[in-house]
Amino acid sequence: MHASLKPCNKTYTAGKWMPSDQRTLRKWMLKIMEKAENDTGALLPCVEDFKNFIENDPKAFMLFTQMFDQVNTDDAHALSPSGLPQVRDYQHMLSLINVIMTHAPEFDETGLVGFPFNAIFNWSMATQGGWSGFLDERINKHIKTILNEWAVFLSSAQSTWVLNDDPRSGWFGEDARKAMPTFVDDFICDPSLDHHGFKSWDDFFTRQFREGVRLVAEPDNDDVIVNACESAPYRLAEDVKQRDQFWIKSQPYALQYMMDNDPLTEAFIGATVYQAFLSALSYHRWHAPVSGRIVKTRIIDGTYYSETLSEGEDVAGPNASQGYITELATRALIFIEADNSDIGLMCFMAVGMAEVSTCDVTVYEGQHVNKGEQLGMFHFGGSTHCLFFRPEVNLEFDFHGQTPGLESNNIPVNSTLARIKRS
Repeated sequence: MHASLKPCNKTYTAGKWMPSDQRTLRKWMLKIMEKAENDTGALLPCVEDFKNFIENDPKAFMLFTQMFDQVNTDDAHALSPSGLPQVRDYQHMLSLINVIMTHAPEFDETGLVGFPFNAIFNWSMATQGGWSGFLDERINKHIKTILNEWAVFLSSAQSTWVLNDDPRSGWFGEDARKAMPTFVDDFICDPSLDHHGFKSWDDFFTRQFREGVRLVAEPDNDDVIVNACESAPYRLAEDVKQRDQFWIKSQPYALQYMMDNDPLTEAFIGATVYQAFLSALSYHRWHAPVSGRIVKTRIIDGTYYSETLSEGEDVAGPNASQGYITELATRALIFIEADNSDIGLMCFMAVGMAEVSTCDVTVYEGQHVNKGEQLGMFHFGGSTHCLFFRPEVNLEFDFHGQTPGLESNNIPVNSTLARIKRS
């Protein structure tokens, strides 16, 4: 499939989860490969279990062989769709995963390798074998186990080694301060303490705003809907169907699959769906877009590295599959009955992408939340989210002067996103 690929000079800035400077990403990948080559230790138990599964299950062995056969493995200097050195086969893939298990994302001014597993799977994701393999429920179960084990490291004190003042790679270094100049003013931290007081990478990642930094827009006006995440608008779709061919190039939404056949789906047929994506340097907690009662919450297990083949080459896959993954990826649903009867039942959906395997819901069914109160958070990475409004709801959206798409910029959490349109 990729026999004729040349080194890729494209940039992919959406979300900043991977560096837009290909040289940075290539240098990082070569470093990880060198560590794997020099690592004489055994595979960690969760990685060893994955290896045994691949080698003892005929379907898994076939798919993990095909996904590397379907790229150009004849040329040792061949490059993947994102210009990375070649991951040769599934054994090489497993050795690289083994290294990543004790790795936390470092800062880079062009972005960060916030999706290190994604960089390893980049070779195989865009092949037919990869597409089939990363849809397999049993394979995703093993990936989830590995990602959960990685999450234990990222929640430990050992992961704080990247929370330093190294001028280039430290999260409190010179380059990071330029990228996040108001960090200390915006977020709860103490620069006088080691690691600014953060106890782990995840503690840093799920940092909270200081009181008064993101005020709720018109808190007493239930006609105003606020932005649920610090996120950039990706798409607004109206009259969304119950079922559609979400895997095709246009990636239309399919409510039945997005909501995993939940009985409440029926109320949203013909709905308006707003989707936005989070960036690596952003705030990663979710907040209530409306005041109301939590009707239902659900966590839906799904895929992590499946991308739609209809998009073709995607240098930061599955970045270009943002619509597609809303039907398949690991995600959380929070249904809210708004106090404003003109809104009524609406839904917030958090979608995990690649490494972002943990959607943490922090509200309970029956709880009343005020607009702007916390609903939950992403751990270990960031992704995308959707808001669903029933077809009866007449809304006027405010994208803060920009057009939704992968080049859009963040709208602050708790700021005005939409309001009820009245005649």
